[in-house]
Amino acid sequence: MTTQDELRPTLTTEAGAPVADNQNTETAGVGGPALIQDQLLFEKLAHFNRERIPERVVHARGAAAYGTFTVTADVSQYTRAAFLSEVGKQTEVFLRFSTVAGNLGSADAVRDPRGFAVKFYTEEGNYDLVGNNTPVFFIKDAIKFPDFIHTQKRDPYTGSQEADNVWDFWGLSPEATHQVTWLFGDRGIPATYRHMNGYGSHTFQWQNEAGEHFWVKYHFKTDQGIRNLTQDEANKLAGEDPDSHQRDLRESIERGEYPTWTVQVQVMPAADAAGYRFNPFDLTKVWPHADYPLIEVGRLELNRNPENVFAEVEQSIFSPAHFVPGIGPSPDKMLQGRLFAYADAHRYRVGINADHLPVNRPHATEARTNSRDGYLYDGRHGRQKNYEPNSFGGPVQTGRPLWAATVVDGPTGNHATPAHAEDDDFVQAGNLYRLYSEEERQRLIANLAGFIAKVSADREDIVERAVDNFRKADADYGQRLEAAVRELRKQ
Repeated sequence: MTTQDELRPTLTTEAGAPVADNQNTETAGVGGPALIQDQLLFEKLAHFNRERIPERVVHARGAAAYGTFTVTADVSQYTRAAFLSEVGKQTEVFLRFSTVAGNLGSADAVRDPRGFAVKFYTEEGNYDLVGNNTPVFFIKDAIKFPDFIHTQKRDPYTGSQEADNVWDFWGLSPEATHQVTWLFGDRGIPATYRHMNGYGSHTFQWQNEAGEHFWVKYHFKTDQGIRNLTQDEANKLAGEDPDSHQRDLRESIERGEYPTWTVQVQVMPAADAAGYRFNPFDLTKVWPHADYPLIEVGRLELNRNPENVFAEVEQSIFSPAHFVPGIGPSPDKMLQGRLFAYADAHRYRVGINADHLPVNRPHATEARTNSRDGYLYDGRHGRQKNYEPNSFGGPVQTGRPLWAATVVDGPTGNHATPAHAEDDDFVQAGNLYRLYSEEERQRLIANLAGFIAKVSADREDIVERAVDNFRKADADYGQRLEAAVRELRKQ
């Protein structure tokens, strides 16, 4: 008997070869890091990075400021990073806020995650922590990122964002349920960039001087307090003042009202990861604070505006692959893909020498590489030799890795994320729903129902799949949402 899937065409690479697995990145063993031999991953990410010029494909709309990060607590037992080495130490920073889905001319006051990208200009090189204002994300594997963003962007036929596309993908991707519950809750539209938290979101590695390593998650807690907009307030503000968030950030700094964030981390001993109740590298999940309490690290203050938005904000580049000694990646499959994709996006968008621009180059040390030439190369290396090893006094390697090695085991392959005892796409979404007050739940249901109800009348299957994910998270959640959507679709 022929199934529906057997009648569908085969997904292929750009060279026409059939795709065996479009859901899981190929890794070195189950739970291991991504392999460069997974050319489908790189083909998809490289193509995705080149789909728009010249603005960013995602995070195009943004604002930024310079400031300082000051260490307020001793964390040297966890990491040997020099900028975290002693209480009172200060490091210059550059922080760019952004919306994700909108283009460069879109409004600030919209329902969308906010980018929270911090560049630390440390004496050991620039460290980029590229996060969001939510601790989780919609997907857990970078191979799905281009597909996800395509659903949020304009449809190739209609030229508009389509509810059919958004809810079709989310309904077929139950891991998105947690982040969608965040996004359509009260924190989905921050009142300003100053009144929201930031998160590293991914799990990262810290290594101390003794060689011990730990898994960490970053939290930036706003000292201004959380403030959000309702959907009606946001709709009004977006129409009246599309630049609301950018203007608020700039003018607050001009007034001397410098926004600050308390920087904290959760620290997991490396040995805990394998037996933890859910996969600690899964970007769709948080670590409960009861398991790993927040530890204060420092204070971040923004106190200087850029002089030129294009030169410093639009041409700024961030990459999660920009680590410093004592800090490194984890096997998080979304992070593994971003290590390639972000740097590649900027090589295309700004140019191969984007790191030479003042906002991007190291401020507390000097970059010494053998890379030469290319578009807008400024000749800074003069007559220096451009190879290594050499006998002309050129720079040499240290022989000391920046972070601890990750143990891998098993055959290569397109492995699904390893299952832990409590791995589930719905538990944390349900927990979050139950944390909301009754008034917050009412607004969440109204926000979700208003969008789901826009799905085409002849695609009830998309509606049912979408609602069913929330039903699996919490019975009351699903029941109330189903009733609200049904009522709106009658109208």
